[in-house]
Amino acid sequence: MNPQLEKLYHLAGSSTRRIIGLMSGTSLDGLDIALCRITGSGLTSELSVEQFATVPYSEDFRDEIRSVFARKEIDFQQLCLLNPYIGIRHGHMVLDCLQTWNIPAQDIDLIASHGQTVYHAPKKQHGLTRFPNGTLQIGDGDHIAVTTGIITISDFRQKHVAAGGEGAPVAVYGDYLLFSKKGENRILLNMGGIANFTYLSGSQDAREVFTTDTGPGNILLDAFTRLYFHKPFDENGTLAAAGTPHESLLHALKDHAFFTSDFPKTTGPEVFNIEYVRRAQQQSSTETIEPRDLLATLTRFSADTIADAIKKTIHLDQYHTLYVSGGGAHNRALMGEIQRQVPDFKILPMQELGVAGDAKEAVLFALLANETVAGGAVDFGGRQGVPSITMGKISFPG
Repeated sequence: MNPQLEKLYHLAGSSTRRIIGLMSGTSLDGLDIALCRITGSGLTSELSVEQFATVPYSEDFRDEIRSVFARKEIDFQQLCLLNPYIGIRHGHMVLDCLQTWNIPAQDIDLIASHGQTVYHAPKKQHGLTRFPNGTLQIGDGDHIAVTTGIITISDFRQKHVAAGGEGAPVAVYGDYLLFSKKGENRILLNMGGIANFTYLSGSQDAREVFTTDTGPGNILLDAFTRLYFHKPFDENGTLAAAGTPHESLLHALKDHAFFTSDFPKTTGPEVFNIEYVRRAQQQSSTETIEPRDLLATLTRFSADTIADAIKKTIHLDQYHTLYVSGGGAHNRALMGEIQRQVPDFKILPMQELGVAGDAKEAVLFALLANETVAGGAVDFGGRQGVPSITMGKISFPG
């Protein structure tokens, strides 16, 4: 037997695995690296986070990615070169963290790499009838495996697409296995560049799980904070809190087919970007709006579309606890507006469930990798957006 396959076979039969989860989102702020110890699989999974770090990207590295990020027309050579380049860079970031943590690479069983999304194209969005849903993450798993010497599982979203999904949100699988609880209806809201949530019924029935994107989370807030204030994000929502939302612009921002299409659905920066806002400003004659008022309006836009999606898909006559994660969870202006719109929900930070909100997505990809080698597909009842599958492609270091 190939020694790498033999190693994987023994890992699958082991009671515990140490897996590093990697996540880089649409904000391009850096690589989240979570070292997890996972025992068991499926609903018996027990996970502890041994170490976590976010390795920031340099501005040069961000610029390289932005040259192909969410663009229909790109330099194809740049995309081709970035795929291995990002994989190598991510591999070295992992090794640097392991050195800082004083942990030998040979003590790590697996790496679970989400990769860097550069384009997301669900069929509802591209509208080309002969083509399926599509999504593309780069940062090649073979290069991570060879660079680190650690078996790597990557490219998780492709199986989701192959099984009829849109390639997102895939955190739902880990959400269900790790965070569902008998007797408590939970909504896990993640506000990265794009906002999405997972509904977990207190029945713990996988067939009642629901997940969807809601629209923009931080992506527009970050873009205009960089543009007008030369800061990476609106810390604590302070800039937005100093402004006043403009109702006609808000109405124009909501005037898009995404918000009237059926749930579940997904989207990305291919839709929600600076040009999107500029078109809404022209439509509403608000081109000269004061920057703080613009941020206040965009904050309200994110909050409104998040709250609207929850209200349209969740039984509001039941009690729910809303757990929040992602960069938006730190934005007091955004969180205050969401709470105002769902006043009967108890809102808590993700760390109340034992995982820091900033680490959650990296942790969930570690859990997905654990399912790839040691678990099995949970029966979600064939519901749209949640195919009953395991995901990930395996790369050996040798």
